[in-house]
Amino acid sequence: MRAILTPKRFLLLAGAACVSLSAAASAEQPEQTPWLNRKLGAEARADALVRAMTMDEKMQIVRTWFPPKAQGMPGAPDDLIPSAGEMLGVPRLGIPTLRESDASLGVANQIEQRKGDTATALPASLATAASFDPEIAYQGGAMIGAEARAKRFNVLLAGGVNLTRDPWGGRDFEYLGEDPLLTGVMGGAHIRGVQSNHIVSTIKHFAFNAQETGRMIVDARLDWAALHESDLLAFKLGIEGGHPGSVMCSYNLVNGDWACQNKTLLTDILRGQWGYKGWVMSDWGAVHSTAKAANAGLDQDSGAELDREDFFRERLKAAVASGEVPKTRFDDMVRNVLTGVIETGLYDDPVPATNQPIDTDAHARVAQKAAEEGIVLLRNAGGMLPLAATAKRILIIGGHADVGVLSGGGSSQVRSTGGVPVEIPLKSGPAASFARTTWHNSSPMRAVQALNPGAHVSYVDGTDTAAAAAAAKAADLVLVFATQWRTEAEDVTTLALPDKQDAMIAAVAAANPHTVVIVESGGPVLMPWLDKVPAVLAAWYPGQRGGEAIANILFGRVNPSGRLPITFPASDRQAPRPQPVGLDAIANDDAASNAGSAGGEAKGFTADYPEGADVGYRWYAKRAQRPLFPFGFGLSYTHFRYANLKVSGGAALTVSFDVTNAGPRSGADVPQLYVTPPTGGAVARLSGFQRIELQPGETRHVTLNAERRTLAAWDEASKGWHLAAGSYRAAIGHDALDLALTGSATLADQRFEP
Repeated sequence: MRAILTPKRFLLLAGAACVSLSAAASAEQPEQTPWLNRKLGAEARADALVRAMTMDEKMQIVRTWFPPKAQGMPGAPDDLIPSAGEMLGVPRLGIPTLRESDASLGVANQIEQRKGDTATALPASLATAASFDPEIAYQGGAMIGAEARAKRFNVLLAGGVNLTRDPWGGRDFEYLGEDPLLTGVMGGAHIRGVQSNHIVSTIKHFAFNAQETGRMIVDARLDWAALHESDLLAFKLGIEGGHPGSVMCSYNLVNGDWACQNKTLLTDILRGQWGYKGWVMSDWGAVHSTAKAANAGLDQDSGAELDREDFFRERLKAAVASGEVPKTRFDDMVRNVLTGVIETGLYDDPVPATNQPIDTDAHARVAQKAAEEGIVLLRNAGGMLPLAATAKRILIIGGHADVGVLSGGGSSQVRSTGGVPVEIPLKSGPAASFARTTWHNSSPMRAVQALNPGAHVSYVDGTDTAAAAAAAKAADLVLVFATQWRTEAEDVTTLALPDKQDAMIAAVAAANPHTVVIVESGGPVLMPWLDKVPAVLAAWYPGQRGGEAIANILFGRVNPSGRLPITFPASDRQAPRPQPVGLDAIANDDAASNAGSAGGEAKGFTADYPEGADVGYRWYAKRAQRPLFPFGFGLSYTHFRYANLKVSGGAALTVSFDVTNAGPRSGADVPQLYVTPPTGGAVARLSGFQRIELQPGETRHVTLNAERRTLAAWDEASKGWHLAAGSYRAAIGHDALDLALTGSATLADQRFEP
């Protein structure tokens, strides 16, 4: 049974004597301080705080500072921690200063704003998604939250759930793939883990932030019904599962208006239809107005120093005084922030006043477990893997695998415990100011040597194809590490591996038939050499202990169980768009491509999404295209059989079936439920999944209940879901194309609220 890393085990906080104002109060709260009464709901307590605050104190709550730019500015806090931002608290009322950190994959310190401060780095979120294991997502979030709390951060800019619509998204590695059910479930679990430490997690970027190219000026357009059935469904599921204290609105426009002043998104959907009670913060530099943004539903201008103008200070005060922003709306803004702070437990259990010790070894094991569950075995011809530990001459080629594993770039970048063996500053481009190409200090070469102490393990960098092929001829076994780097603020323009790696891999495979390719990437890559190589692993960006995780998979210490959360196309042409939209628009506009620009002054462009709600594998199904590897695909060192399917209908669709480990090793399987509605032109959608671990010969009976929103259509007229009566085809598959068992059931006509 897997040991669960609970918040209590994570919080190794010496002298947990940090007592909040509310904790110090007597059990019987005075009537004059109702905000201390824990018997009241979070909203009621927040409302009491708002009534007790002055106008200046309220103004502190709706705008954050951006260190180090704020240092020395009038009114700025005098104890800023170089990080993403801070909101000045109100000590007399027990309202804590909010100290924010980027934290998708760990407590970030991208360009070492805090000298010497390191943290545990999880693998890419795509690796977490590939585990199809909400517990892994929870544990990763709990670990990051514990480290953040120990470092005195109490708001994490985590919870990225934007769907992958194009395979070259620069930030795809930070997200959880192309399916709204998988993304929402895994994102919610991660958020819940972060907030188990009584700190706040965001969910981001709301909404429809589908590309990095021109992200601050692109108008992403799609009808609202299709959005509800895809991107917005991922957010709704993530909010339901994680209850994040804050929602971060995105840079881009959505259907003609900036996301951070989009009333349809922030008020009509988030507040009205979904009943969200926490606060909406802007992305950094994403605010474009004062009254319009506030009245549309933006509660807090975050990273305000990056805005084109100072929208949420004197202008907001004047707008409230004139009634342009009603006082009731202004109080709502403050109340929403405080509701999120109280509901997550932060108000009653504030972070310590000083940094606390961190069990880095325990946290590294969390990162390694996530990598091991998320690595996907894509090819294993002839049972090449697991490798025998008897090989005497092992050659490792490329990827700086002698010293570490690759990390993605941007705000999620973690300066990991153990140091950075390779760091390459960017000389140009929109990510140059805040991203570096870095490797984590987890050497695959060292890990392979540790598992094969009697072998001679050597390394060549692979830049000389002829030299790499010559070295391969003399080896018993060749491990090629292929890399593709991605970063926030820039999309890749091709799925081909850079730096002539394809030619090198082909030459090495021709020289030695015992060649394994390990791909470290932030998304799909093309593999023109696939048929020439017996074994391939998708290792993503494998994080703090990536080298050890890869070696354990290669040599059979761990049976691979990852499943692709994103389709690997056979060519660039299979994708919905032939390249990122807007490359021509930003080529001649420096302002548009500047990641620190607030936009607005740059010329915008429109991105249309004709695939609608049929994102990822559903697009390929509609076009009758066979990808290189389908969504949900992944091999194992054992094999699993499904049998005895039963499908029941009526008010809900339920399937039950048997899963048997029919192979020689223990392993984990991920049976996936795909359902096709009876409406014309519909394709199968993932409606349920479960990860299960089985011993050889073991059979387990599994029951899956279809998430009914994946079966329904959004009715924009009634602002609700409509599940049409009819026969629904249900299939249990190993992946989106390999559907082993099929059946059907009739469902009754249903309408239900969001």
